[in-house]
Amino acid sequence: MQTDTNQFIPLDQVSRPTVPTDAAAHYLNRKPQTLRAWACLENGPLRPIRINGRLAWSVAEIKALTGVLNDGLPILTTIGNKSNYRHRE
Repeated sequence: MQTDTNQFIPLDQVSRPTVPTDAAAHYLNRKPQTLRAWACLENGPLRPIRINGRLAWSVAEIKALTGVLNDGLPILTTIGNKSNYRHRE
């Protein structure tokens, strides 16, 4: 299943406390199945909340992990083996 990147608003504009797996995967540049594996094996950089058997991913944790702040300015972050070298002005 391929997701349309136009269906997701920019991460710095998300106001909900959690997002579903497909949105979290989009923001983290990972496949949804990777996030499901993190949840199942409890070995990823994030842990989801389970709500009625569904996974909900914390927007605050995603923003912290990706370096996106509420003001939209990115900071230096590293996710797995991928580095995002950005600076905050």
